[in-house]
Amino acid sequence: MSEERKTIYLCLAHMSEAGLEQKYVKEAFDTNWVVPMGPNVNAFEQDLEAFVNSKSNGTEPLDREVVCLSAGTAAVHLALIGCGVKAGDEVLVQSFTFCASSHPITYLGAKPVFVGSEGETWNMDPALLEKAILDRKEKTGRYPKAIVPVALYGMPYRIDEIMAIADKYGIAVVEDAAEGMGSRFDGEVLGTFGKYGVLSFNGNKMITTSGGGALICRNAEDANEVMWYATQARDAYPYYQHTAIGYNYRMSNVCAGIGRGQMTVLNDHIAHHKHVQKLYEELLKDVQGVHIHKQPEDKRYDSNFWLCAATLDADVKIQGQENAYKEVIKTAVGGAAGVIHAVDSATTDCQPNENVEALRVFMLAKKIECRPVWKPMHKQPVYEGAPVYTNGIEEDIFKVGFCLPAGPYVTDDDVRYIVECIKEAIVK
Repeated sequence: MSEERKTIYLCLAHMSEAGLEQKYVKEAFDTNWVVPMGPNVNAFEQDLEAFVNSKSNGTEPLDREVVCLSAGTAAVHLALIGCGVKAGDEVLVQSFTFCASSHPITYLGAKPVFVGSEGETWNMDPALLEKAILDRKEKTGRYPKAIVPVALYGMPYRIDEIMAIADKYGIAVVEDAAEGMGSRFDGEVLGTFGKYGVLSFNGNKMITTSGGGALICRNAEDANEVMWYATQARDAYPYYQHTAIGYNYRMSNVCAGIGRGQMTVLNDHIAHHKHVQKLYEELLKDVQGVHIHKQPEDKRYDSNFWLCAATLDADVKIQGQENAYKEVIKTAVGGAAGVIHAVDSATTDCQPNENVEALRVFMLAKKIECRPVWKPMHKQPVYEGAPVYTNGIEEDIFKVGFCLPAGPYVTDDDVRYIVECIKEAIVK
């Protein structure tokens, strides 16, 4: 009797074979360092600095500093504070992203201005970025305070062009590399180009600390300021005095122990994701109507392929397509979503095509997690009325795009099975 196939998830946490994560966590308990600071935090930051400062082209390493935090979202929040963002300011942010890229802007009472994508990387379009900068200056009399490009599914953004534009107008860049841990541009790790770089160690990322993130800073002064805000912004008195609003954003020494162990498998994880992407490219090349998203041929682009994304032509018929969006979803799709709000309608005014939803349902029945790409933020009800500069590319991709499993537990056999299921789903 054949063994029942287990569900193939997009990307699951994968520990080191040596069990180093448990070793460092045990050390935290054995020494009673179970607080948001300690030896594991310090060592994890040093390991991260060694990694992000390295260059794959063999040139002189960088000298960035890293501060470990409770989440990637916290890192975005503190980076914006570091850029001087205050209530009423505007921040230019990529629309095609997860909500954690834009929500922290609103925490500060600032206003997100969404920028659309170009069709090659699916990331922030530099031409639209400059258009937005000039138009906001004309409309408000001020330049936006920061620019937030996002490494969508690990794909490097056009950081050379974005930095040139940012420098031209004197605007700080916060690189959201939460999905791009280990992705590089011209040999340099994403997150090291701008004033700040955001990393995420959520349970489904390239490496995990269960929950956590980090902020890459250009110098010790910026890092110390971030750390000050992350530990409630206390002033140097023998009692608690505060001249600024701080936050409880420091990473736990226990979680950092997991991160230390994970650093020993980071390069292996990156290599695995790249291998899975290459296999998808080979196996899907002759499947009509299905297109795996590839990185640009320009050799400077080096994606970690956190998730492998693809598109499905609108005219491809999928089994069960006639039933798409007929029932209201009872549980959230993708991730450990926790509590979700019930809805009355199964549809919205901006959603994936019916064949993409049918493919998700078909693959789920085959025990394969297949998820829609992120819904552009400017199409989210919570951001209704926010300024947006777009050519419609990210909206078009949202209608046809989907994500496929790529994590360390995804085997070559799994990829072949996934591709065969996609073929089976297509109505001939």
